[in-house]
Amino acid sequence: MATKLTVLSNGSLRVEGTDFELVDAQGQPYGLGGRERISICRCGLSSNKPFCDGSHKGHFEHDAKAFDLPAPAAPKPIAPPTAPDAGGQPLG
Repeated sequence: MATKLTVLSNGSLRVEGTDFELVDAQGQPYGLGGRERISICRCGLSSNKPFCDGSHKGHFEHDAKAFDLPAPAAPKPIAPPTAPDAGGQPLG
């Protein structure tokens, strides 16, 4: 099963799959005990962050509706370096 993230209305982010890893800011993995489904807090109220403990109930509202993001901006081209003229000054 491919990993699936679901944004729940008024709640957490649900992560489901058979092959996913959750790591902290230093890249250290959380021990998930073989779970194939976890819920990640997105309200900031959980006492078990980053995992959801249900503290959001009645305190967090978000109507989860999918939408398309705009395409990312094209990277700006890098200007080639200018070669110095005979006097050692850059051209251009």
